[in-house]
Amino acid sequence: MSHEHDANGPDEHDGHDPEHDHGPLAELVTVRDWIRYAVTRFNRAGCHFGHGLQDAYDEAVYLVLHTLALPIDRLDPFLDACIPGDEREALYEVIEQRAVDKLPAAYITGEAWLGDFRFQVDPRVIIPRSYFAELLENGFSPWIQDPEAVTAALDMCTGSGCLAILMAHAFPNAEIVAVDLSQDALDVAAANIADYGLEDRIHLVKSDGFSSVPGQRFDFILSNPPYVTREAMDRLPAEYLHEPGLALGSGEDGLDLVRQLLTDAPRYLKEDGLIAIEVGHNRDIVEEAFPALTPTWLTGPSGDDKIFVLEAGQIQ
Repeated sequence: MSHEHDANGPDEHDGHDPEHDHGPLAELVTVRDWIRYAVTRFNRAGCHFGHGLQDAYDEAVYLVLHTLALPIDRLDPFLDACIPGDEREALYEVIEQRAVDKLPAAYITGEAWLGDFRFQVDPRVIIPRSYFAELLENGFSPWIQDPEAVTAALDMCTGSGCLAILMAHAFPNAEIVAVDLSQDALDVAAANIADYGLEDRIHLVKSDGFSSVPGQRFDFILSNPPYVTREAMDRLPAEYLHEPGLALGSGEDGLDLVRQLLTDAPRYLKEDGLIAIEVGHNRDIVEEAFPALTPTWLTGPSGDDKIFVLEAGQIQ
């Protein structure tokens, strides 16, 4: 920040703060300066990057551009732009939240992205991240051969509603049921569904698994459930501790809800229906827990063997 004084120097009562003569608020001038500072701050603080952005640089660019209300996909034109004092203060506060409080970037900005889709998020919901997002871009092909033939689909553990919204776009003729146990999550999902004008096609249900889901049959059931093992929950980086624990862990081996889904799903699938469940890095645990199942493990752009698919007939 700059301060103007008369020719005789600053008056001791003029409100001048000597701390602003040095440090980031005085010395960091351009967007480039602040991105460099943020990267160093995040790295030195030991920040963990697992919520949609790859590393300290990506997160620094995103937070700086978002805080300055600049397009988040156009960095180059603004790199050497000078930042006035009030905006430097805002940048400093955001960077400190990320470095000191280990608050994930999405909770700082109030938004998260899956591809081109933006979603409102806050600590009431897990931050959207799913291998399903890439697969739904192509209508879940080849497992669903005709996306327009899907008339009923269900998103179990919908959280922010992100995957239900992606399904509504992937399957244009489908009515979507989006289920979650958390009323807080359903409130966030309702706001996102309204943002996309999908209130008539996506129906929210508060339910523990299928227990309160009205009886009907679905062409496709998708679930990105909590699947973190108890051991892994105890070792989570600080960033994850800001998320609802209910949305992360599911029993000792992380499969309590998966067991429930596989038990109940046959009553909710059409004869030729599919169920797809995301389990992250837990393929070995799934195969040990369900030795009689013969699921198909999917390959996607961001990773293999993170999602398995079963036809209705395979889980009768």
